Amino acid sequence: MAGIYHKLKTGLTKTRSNLVDGISRAMSGKKHLDDSIFDTIEEKLIESDLGVDTTFEMMEVLRRRLKKSEKQDFEAILSILKEELIGRLSRELSVQANNGTVSTKPWIILVTGVNGVGKTTSIGKIARMYTQAGKKVIIGAADTFRAAASQQLEIWAERAGAEIVRNQHGADAASIAFDTVVAAENRDADVAIIDTAGRLHNRSNLMEELRKIHRVIGKKIENAPHESLLVLDATIGQNGLQQAEQFHQVVGLTGIILTKLDGTAKGGIVLPIQEQLNLPVKYVGVGEQLDDLQPFEAAAYVEALLA
Repeated sequence: MAGIYHKLKTGLTKTRSNLVDGISRAMSGKKHLDDSIFDTIEEKLIESDLGVDTTFEMMEVLRRRLKKSEKQDFEAILSILKEELIGRLSRELSVQANNGTVSTKPWIILVTGVNGVGKTTSIGKIARMYTQAGKKVIIGAADTFRAAASQQLEIWAERAGAEIVRNQHGADAASIAFDTVVAAENRDADVAIIDTAGRLHNRSNLMEELRKIHRVIGKKIENAPHESLLVLDATIGQNGLQQAEQFHQVVGLTGIILTKLDGTAKGGIVLPIQEQLNLPVKYVGVGEQLDDLQPFEAAAYVEALLA
């Protein structure tokens, strides 16, 4: 918990500075809460990308609880916001994150996302988590659209201590996904992670290829892929929700990997992702190192956000 919290706190610096420091400045020199303070809190929550509806709901709770509270200072406000955020992020979702457990072998993970979100590096970091836990991991380089993609993935596989299945540039992506699953079975691997070409969610031909990959994997192993994870760039905020909805329709997402939290003041996007999409945020990226992709924990996240 301590290690996760430290990295999150560092990674969420921009969001926390805007939110917490903004509220603190609004209250500076004032002995009583007034409308200007509440307006600032509301503004900062929206700027942090918690979403308008969620922000309005939280403001109602905040006003109501502060009226009943003996303390109406800065610490009381942060305490209420923390409790409310943790409660909302801890709500049970219809799709549950598996938290790194492997209940069948090989455990097949399909990773999707548009170009530039950090998909390849995220795969390498997830592979590293599993190999450090003593699991044998195979990575399938089914991104044959970019010539350098499989080379980049091979570097990350080596760093993570994982094997890789790849083919020549332009090869059929679904066939590579199939070969990866076969290799995982033949080599007694615990986990197979399949990369897919970075694609725009509004390109029908590319999304159809993704649907084919998903279908081929399922024909080889029943109920596979066991996880379908979408990598989202936190810096684009609410725009990522539309991406997620489109990918969800194609592959039935089971979770989100949220990257680049260290480069944005919109770290609150975790909440609308879970509430609007009903999908768990499984991992959050807070840096470029192998261990900078962290399993998401609501309490650690909220504490780092409002520290």
